Amino acid sequence: MKARLLGGIAALVVAVIGTVMLIFYVQGADKRALANTETEDVYVIKKEIPAGTSAANFGDSIVKKPVPKSAIAPDSVKSLSDLGGKVSSVELVPGEQLLASRMIDKNALVGRGRVEVPTGLQEVTIKLPIERVVGGALSAGDTVGVMLSVKENEKSNAPDQTQLTFRKVLVTAVQDASGSVAEGAPAEGESSGALTGNKNSNQNGGLLVTLARPDVDVERIVYTAEFGTIYLSKEPKDATEGTSGVLDRGRLFK
Repeated sequence: MKARLLGGIAALVVAVIGTVMLIFYVQGADKRALANTETEDVYVIKKEIPAGTSAANFGDSIVKKPVPKSAIAPDSVKSLSDLGGKVSSVELVPGEQLLASRMIDKNALVGRGRVEVPTGLQEVTIKLPIERVVGGALSAGDTVGVMLSVKENEKSNAPDQTQLTFRKVLVTAVQDASGSVAEGAPAEGESSGALTGNKNSNQNGGLLVTLARPDVDVERIVYTAEFGTIYLSKEPKDATEGTSGVLDRGRLFK
């Protein structure tokens, strides 16, 4: 009886020691994986952060952790002080990096996933397939380039034409096909700050992108949506501007 009791205690001690060793091994796994990789500490979302949350209230919902430099998004936030009084423009999900592009001025937030329309502009919504909206990597508050294309018109002998017509256009909302707020899922191979899978997967039906433009530009966008095609490029405010004008087959390879 005494021998069995001692044997049971010994087995329990061995199990406890094994569990502790396993915990230490798992905790060191990330460090071992990054041992030969150049890293940099960046803020990563730890807990879900609702849209409209002030940077000052992120608290323990974010954590700073080492990430391979090759995986760091260009606008990854390095210091919370850089955000000032800004708030999250969309819901931030665990596993993604904290990006400056998803933070906006508090006064610009109008409901979940929307930004205020500048005075004098109109909003127009266009539905585009995922490959025409930077693979879905758009959020309210982003600015985009709008490329308009029209097919050849045999009657007027006009060729196929494409032009980057509007620059740095404000995106006031991005929704999936059901009308729900889209979270800006990244294109394959594109760095968007996500370190784990993005939970927004309802984008197979395309995206509804709402743009703010003067009335004359809205007419041109609607006309092209009806009789041509539209592509959007993600064009931040500091992007270099330059265009070759209207492009057709004759000028394509010049």
